[in-house]
Amino acid sequence: MSAIANKRTLIVLLVVFVVPVLLAKLALEMEWFNRGATNKGQLLDPALSLASLGLPTPPKWRLLYVVPVNCGSDCENALFSIHQVWQALGKEQDRAEAVAVVTAESDTTIQSKLAQLPHVHIQKSDTQNVNEVFKDAGANGIFLSDTLGNVILRYPLEQEQQNAVLGSRDILADLRKLLKLSRIG
Repeated sequence: MSAIANKRTLIVLLVVFVVPVLLAKLALEMEWFNRGATNKGQLLDPALSLASLGLPTPPKWRLLYVVPVNCGSDCENALFSIHQVWQALGKEQDRAEAVAVVTAESDTTIQSKLAQLPHVHIQKSDTQNVNEVFKDAGANGIFLSDTLGNVILRYPLEQEQQNAVLGSRDILADLRKLLKLSRIG
């Protein structure tokens, strides 16, 4: 009887410890679950490099928006959003900056709108350099770049101001999480 009891004990131990591991491996391989991504923006893979835009070198997290040829409601909402997100950072404001990238083709009326947003820095760049940076991703969106100048997240533009405010919450949540995890910038 003891040999049968020992075999049962061994089988129970195998079932308790080995079967969950096998099921977990199978679940990973078959992708039966949503991976634990917590970012709200679209992750850019591979990350885009901002080296050709000529941004200043102090290591800061950046909220970027490339001003288009015609600055409509989505453009105004994007500029408002990056400004509001920067302000909402509070004591962490010195670790981030809001940047509007302006090219020769950008809307010329943008200067008056940017004057109302004093904390949005204007970065002038060539259209060719902007196209080189955003070649595959397209420059329509709000972008978040890390302290090394890599654009890592993209957020969609919103036509309605209320939706833009809700989108700003997503940007702020991601940026706060990154600032918490980062010791740089």
